[in-house]
Amino acid sequence: MSDRIETIKKIVKKAAAEFMQKESSGQSLITITDVRLSNDEKYANILFTVLPDDKEEAVLEFTKRMRSEFRQYVKHNTKLGRIPMFDFEVDLGEKHRQKIDTISLK
Repeated sequence: MSDRIETIKKIVKKAAAEFMQKESSGQSLITITDVRLSNDEKYANILFTVLPDDKEEAVLEFTKRMRSEFRQYVKHNTKLGRIPMFDFEVDLGEKHRQKIDTISLK
């Protein structure tokens, strides 16, 4: 992967973490785990995990509602020239990894 794409992903991941910390209600812990950027840099999927698990659906709805506000946040708080369209999704891979870790520790 090119250095440019990696740099954009790092910037977006950091901005997403800051945005969630500022805008979320604090009733759950939202962790930004990864950013998947399209090759043309027009679209970015932001993956996250939520603790406690029962807040996952509410957080997903919250992130979907806040996409345009997040885009504005990135525009005003980073030096990215072209701002991608954002979407959010639960990081199922990380969730499964955590379950495997829990099972293997027993």
